Amino acid sequence: MGGLALYHVLGVASCVALLYFTLGEVDLRHISLPSLSLPVSVSGSGDLVSSRAAAAVRAASFVERRGHQLFLDGEPFYPNGWNSYWLMDQAVESRSRDRVSRMFRAAAEMGLTVCRSWAFNDGAYNALQVSPGHFDERVFKALDRVLVEAGRHGVRLILSLANNLEAYGGKTQYVRWAWEEGVGLSASNDSFFFDPAIRDYFKVYLKTLLTRKNHLTGVEYRDDPTIMAWELMNEPRCTTDPSGDTLQRWIEEMAAYVKSIDKKHLLTVGTEGFYGPTSPQHKLEVNPGTWKDNNYGSDFIRNAKIPDIDFASIHLYPDTWLLKQHATVNEKLKFVKQWVASHIEDGDKELNKPVLCTEFGLSHRAKGYDPAHRDVFYKAIYDIVYRSASRGGAGAAAFVWQLAPEGMEEFHDDYSVVPSEHPSLYRLIKKQSCRLAKLRRGEGEETKQALSACAAGSS
Repeated sequence: MGGLALYHVLGVASCVALLYFTLGEVDLRHISLPSLSLPVSVSGSGDLVSSRAAAAVRAASFVERRGHQLFLDGEPFYPNGWNSYWLMDQAVESRSRDRVSRMFRAAAEMGLTVCRSWAFNDGAYNALQVSPGHFDERVFKALDRVLVEAGRHGVRLILSLANNLEAYGGKTQYVRWAWEEGVGLSASNDSFFFDPAIRDYFKVYLKTLLTRKNHLTGVEYRDDPTIMAWELMNEPRCTTDPSGDTLQRWIEEMAAYVKSIDKKHLLTVGTEGFYGPTSPQHKLEVNPGTWKDNNYGSDFIRNAKIPDIDFASIHLYPDTWLLKQHATVNEKLKFVKQWVASHIEDGDKELNKPVLCTEFGLSHRAKGYDPAHRDVFYKAIYDIVYRSASRGGAGAAAFVWQLAPEGMEEFHDDYSVVPSEHPSLYRLIKKQSCRLAKLRRGEGEETKQALSACAAGSS
């Protein structure tokens, strides 16, 4: 009998070790959704699956849109968020998974409740899609883990589905695949938007992703409220057709296709916000520098008006956008305020949809850069969003690009911020989380988490 008891003890210890080494660093004291401390069974993959955790995921509310506002649990939802594009990539291998946990934990301490990240990696290292319609289950399991880890920390995700840039494959990889298989119409990267074979490739990817069943919870992605929204593409541009017609047709087609599979989640395009040919002159004048004439094939208002698009997105990089104008700090700041305010006005008056600034940043390599400039610029953006939110307006959120935990220097770019190394920005970001959370009247998990973070220290 004593020997049998010893086997039970060793069995429990083995399960605990398996959980730790499979999911990385796990803080079981602050589990939100789903909870892996609930009764579990071991799946064939070696990961732990909880039926009660799956039930908890299904019972959670989806973020929805009502007119120009986001809603959650019947109340207006104004989250504070950030970008960490690398989550899936770093969740693949056990040695780097703790970076995902540390990032979510640091974000939760600042009251951040939405993260934007990549749900694509096409043909690159640790590729999710190895070739058209062929996927690496190992990488899909990594994305499963990201969803579980986000839920555990009370964070929702905006997942981008493709890249206009070549990083992580992008539209270039799709064009290369079609060309190599002898079915491509053109070697132009923009054929991603008009080549029937490539559009079919992308639809196969979309259906596979949306109907993916999480190996940890058994819940399909399209049924998982941890995902706040899908984003069709990061910064789509089609320079071969400055009229915007080609990109518009692609957005309409792909948005309808996503909604035919998944009607529960919000959907956005992923545009940067450049006004296009159908915009009035006073809006075209808002475009920055060489973007004033916008020959990139995007058309902010026209793109965002598509019925299947739930909210509009803008990006904001005054250093690169105004580089050729040799703009001063004050001129950049003036542009920042005008850019954000103009698009929120569009959401209020023209689109009747929320507007999210899903990327913004100030480069540390800019001429004359001073760390204090980030505090000033980021505060200006946050203040405009907060003023809109406080009156129930379309300005829904602003997501800093990008945050990372310590020890991730290889993923840093000109805009990266390690919160623990920038105390003033840490306080600024947390203050925005706190004041937006205080606008909510409901008792939802996101509000409780943000207010708890505020109570843990001065905002």
